[in-house]
Amino acid sequence: MKRAGTLRLLSDLNNFSGAARLRELLAGDPAVRVRCSPDGRHLLLLRPPGAPGPQLLVAVRGPGAELERAWPAGQPSPLDAFFLPWPSRPALVLVWESGLAEVWGTGVGPGWRLLQSTELCTGGGARVVAVAAPRGRLVWCEERQAGAEGREGPPAVAFSHCVCVRTLEPSGEAGTNLGRTHILLHNCPRFGLLTSRKDLFLVPTATTWPGVGHILLIWSPSKGKVVVAAPCLGLSHSKSLNPGGGDPWDFRTLLRGLPGLLSPRQPLTVHTWAPTPQGLLWLDFRGTVSLVQPHGGTRAVGTLQEAPASLAGSAALGAFHGTLACVLGSTLELLDMGSGQLLERKVLSTDRVHLLEPPAPGMENEEELETRGGLRLLSAVGLFRVGWEAPQGLELPSAEDLVFEEACEYYQRRSLRGARLTPEELRHNSTFRAPQALASILQGHVSPSTLLTTLRAELRDYRGLEQLKAQLVAGDEEEAGWTELAEHEVARLLRTELMGDQLAQLNTVFQALPTAAWGAILRALQLQPDGNGRLRSQAPPDVWKKVLGVTTGGKEPPSGILPLFELLCRCLCRLEPRWLPPFVELAQQQGGPGWGSGGPGLPLYRRALEVLGEEGTRPEALELDLLLGSGRPKAVLQAVGQLVQKEEWERALEAGLDLSSSSPLLRSEIFKLLLAEFARHRRLDAHLPLLCRLCPPDLAPTELLLLLRTHLPDELEPPAPFPEPGAEPPLTVGLLRALLEQTGTQGRPSGPVLSQYEDILWDPGTPPPTPPRGPMSALQASDHPGLEAWAPSGQGLCVTDTG
Repeated sequence: MKRAGTLRLLSDLNNFSGAARLRELLAGDPAVRVRCSPDGRHLLLLRPPGAPGPQLLVAVRGPGAELERAWPAGQPSPLDAFFLPWPSRPALVLVWESGLAEVWGTGVGPGWRLLQSTELCTGGGARVVAVAAPRGRLVWCEERQAGAEGREGPPAVAFSHCVCVRTLEPSGEAGTNLGRTHILLHNCPRFGLLTSRKDLFLVPTATTWPGVGHILLIWSPSKGKVVVAAPCLGLSHSKSLNPGGGDPWDFRTLLRGLPGLLSPRQPLTVHTWAPTPQGLLWLDFRGTVSLVQPHGGTRAVGTLQEAPASLAGSAALGAFHGTLACVLGSTLELLDMGSGQLLERKVLSTDRVHLLEPPAPGMENEEELETRGGLRLLSAVGLFRVGWEAPQGLELPSAEDLVFEEACEYYQRRSLRGARLTPEELRHNSTFRAPQALASILQGHVSPSTLLTTLRAELRDYRGLEQLKAQLVAGDEEEAGWTELAEHEVARLLRTELMGDQLAQLNTVFQALPTAAWGAILRALQLQPDGNGRLRSQAPPDVWKKVLGVTTGGKEPPSGILPLFELLCRCLCRLEPRWLPPFVELAQQQGGPGWGSGGPGLPLYRRALEVLGEEGTRPEALELDLLLGSGRPKAVLQAVGQLVQKEEWERALEAGLDLSSSSPLLRSEIFKLLLAEFARHRRLDAHLPLLCRLCPPDLAPTELLLLLRTHLPDELEPPAPFPEPGAEPPLTVGLLRALLEQTGTQGRPSGPVLSQYEDILWDPGTPPPTPPRGPMSALQASDHPGLEAWAPSGQGLCVTDTG
């Protein structure tokens, strides 16, 4: 069935402030200029200079005060007025022909107030003939006195205009920031200025010099280039606006370098211009509507049933969903922009009709989300929406049917079987539970108003995100904007299940903007350094469970997509490699049962090592830190072995001392490994105090000597009292004494002597008394029984005096 175009009443204007004055101006003055604010809440009506007051009216829908201004006879009224696309507060700029510009806005107090006033034209005798306000800028066409060139004839006067631009941005709560004046183009004819969301169109007027009346220019601020187009010739040239050699800002110089554009042609006969997101629409006096695209190409859209009778007749153009809407007098025609076919023609009750631009993306309020996708038509009768709706008698599928139909397409794209799924199969097959659960929820769906109330916070966040995207698309490609967008996207993806497409999208964000993505992870995990080279986190366990996730069993993920934990490790390797080991240690502390392995999978330190590359190609420092911080005995022993090979004795000893309380058995193994090196060579002697501290307290002297004997080098020759020059010094008793003393620090045992060496260790250190040199009698000898212990066995105790 054929769809039908409808006019839906959005407002009878009673909910606008100053409704009576609003209806009066709309019904009484056909030349009134109407503009709508980016959020769709404010209407601006400006009467042409010389019209009776009030010449300016700003009406607001809902709460708020209107702005009404009237200039007495003899005092000029504004040439044009525009709303400024400021998201923080509504604001507008008024521009006079003399060059005076006023910025008005609403602040903390009620009503409108003047924020700033400035002069655009600095030269004497200059006047503004056209003005536009694209995003963040104020552009005007200024006519200057020809001066000495006036003696050259009319062409010099015709090219005495210039196009200037100034940045215009909000500053604080109630301030504006106006940049300095920059000349975009000079020595040019008089141009009209029209702006879309991305581009500025410089179009010829009735007073433009006939030789260039068929040429228009398209300036793209985000791309820094201008497109010169001649629609009647089918030609367009693109030029960069980067001043280099010569004078590329000069209009005449610009045209001389573009062949074919100055061919003799009649000026464009245009009745109405209308900028749209697709380009620039224009209606000629034959009733033909054409579209000039941003790249300069031109194509015919269609021909109206009626042509405009004269320039005085009213006409308005607009586009929505591939449909051209044209209001010519009291007739509304809808044409297909692809084929030019007339879709519908309606006769309106009035010829004082204005087509309004739709609200900017991301700035619609909750009420306008339901009416999104059509044009708005304003007259004294009310505010209407022009759109399409299905005709009566057409049975629309229910929400439940739509769920199963969409699920069929979703599962079919991921299915490997040849048979096609059907909605009936999904309804009765218990394998696919997700569409059945969603359909059961929709059976008792809530009303749109209740749903909007429930989702108000989510809609506000979504609107802010869409507004940020719109600013970036419009050309404000600042690093801060991209960073904020990446942070929003990472935060949104962390709230999902991170499966399939979501995980792939997260990988893409980390590859494109790693710094911004890591900043979002920092906030999500609440990571902070503790001052000791470690990290701490206050994130809930559910967040860490999603971060650690389930791995693929050590295999490379499909299509190069990394799980979140591996993705964070790779990002840290690129940004701050020194924080990778503390991050892995923190993850090991946060992980619950099975979080980091998904069963018999790899531990977290092994997953981090896989990110660093194959064994042998990894950075040695990072690999050692990961192995030492893993807490796994096998990994720690592997790291200590690597440190021994590199002869980093102090770090190997400190690694063992750090495990003194957590793993005594592992500490003992590290001590035996280093004791073997101590027995083989003397390069560990300087670190003997640390080796003594590492010695297990329960190690007996006998066990210590047996361990040393096992690792002592074999002696092929009898030992010499002194080592030969250049040879490795042998292990001495003096070096062993400190280790043997360490084995008894727990206190001397009270039982019988278990070792023949323990008396040596526990000797109080006081030598026995020296025997007398003179002859001793038997009685004297009996007074010193301790001397018997010093007499060699089998010898007498008497000593003769030889004089």
